[in-house]
Amino acid sequence: MSSGKVVLALLAGVAAGAALGILFAPAKGSETRKGLTGKGEEFKESMKEKFNEFLDDISEKYDSVSQDENDKNEKSGRAKEEPDKKVKTAAV
Repeated sequence: MSSGKVVLALLAGVAAGAALGILFAPAKGSETRKGLTGKGEEFKESMKEKFNEFLDDISEKYDSVSQDENDKNEKSGRAKEEPDKKVKTAAV
């Protein structure tokens, strides 16, 4: 499942849970609002953490691909140099 679908499902679940929680809440309105504020803060922190993990993962993948590309370039540069050396030594 793609990341976009997961985030969309997560947001839909949070919205549905919040709506049901408000409708069936046994507490007074002020207490419910305080609870919702606290849950909202927790959700915000959770999303920040997940986003930072996502960015770290993307950065690691980019670094890995970049390093692989550098390694390939170095190997291909060496491969080009080696036949030139053989030709020069054979001509001498």
